Amino acid sequence: MRHAAVPILIFGILAAVVILSSAVFIIDQAEQGIIVQFGEPVGGVVTKPGLHLKLPFIQEVRRFDKRLLAWDGEVSQIPTLGREFIMVDTTARWRIIDPLQFLRSVRDERGARTRLDDIIDSVVRDIVSGADLEEIVRSHDWDVDISEIDEEAMLREDVALETPKLGRERLEQQMLAAASRLMPEMGIELVDVRIKRINYIESVRREVERRMITERQSIAARFRSEGEGRSQEILGGMERKLREIRSDAERQAEEIRGNADAEATRIYGEAYSIDPEFFSFLRTLESYRALGKNTTLMIGADAEFFHYLESTQKP
Repeated sequence: MRHAAVPILIFGILAAVVILSSAVFIIDQAEQGIIVQFGEPVGGVVTKPGLHLKLPFIQEVRRFDKRLLAWDGEVSQIPTLGREFIMVDTTARWRIIDPLQFLRSVRDERGARTRLDDIIDSVVRDIVSGADLEEIVRSHDWDVDISEIDEEAMLREDVALETPKLGRERLEQQMLAAASRLMPEMGIELVDVRIKRINYIESVRREVERRMITERQSIAARFRSEGEGRSQEILGGMERKLREIRSDAERQAEEIRGNADAEATRIYGEAYSIDPEFFSFLRTLESYRALGKNTTLMIGADAEFFHYLESTQKP
């Protein structure tokens, strides 16, 4: 009897282990689960990490990731608003926020990715085909901002820069908004939609290069216009300053010359009042000294100018 009970005991232990392993499950921190019975969800969503119980054999656990999940679309050839064909490669990030709705609508991640393929590809195609090429390839970060050095009076009016109406970032926001409207019914939150890469067919590549060169030339012309305006302003200021300095110098010279003449007149007047004869003699000597060696005078012999010369001759 004792030997016959051993197999039964072993069988009972194994059965208990099997039943227990089927009755418990563990939820990781990075996941969430739903208990399903015969394919239908039972109870709420299990989000707390740790050990949990369920009915053995007839119930199972469907696990869903809590983390951000990546979606990569197929590279598509799409025409822009200007009929330029480009190759667009997009990506997106999404997460499961309502596991119960997710289970009922798409069942699993494979079903979700299939729906995302249809939704995001369609949205990207609609928005890209309604945008100009400049808006798709450009971002606002690439704009040349010269507003800090601009002065409206100094810019040439014939130089106008073409600025994108939206830019790639705004287009991506539109893609996200359009695709997100269909996400709640799947229990999904779409975090972002990004254009990873854009390739051009050869004809479009040449057109892009031409537009880039034209735009750079426009910007260069605008900078040159700005520089010429500043140069003229600086030169004009320098000329005005030079005229002011020259005018002040001439005025000061005239004042000094007038003061000197007045002082000389005063000194001559004082000298004349003290000794008129000596003053007359001194002025005559100055006149003699002022005459050059080859100077010829046509005056009479009895002129006053020769008075002192005649007085120095011996009798």
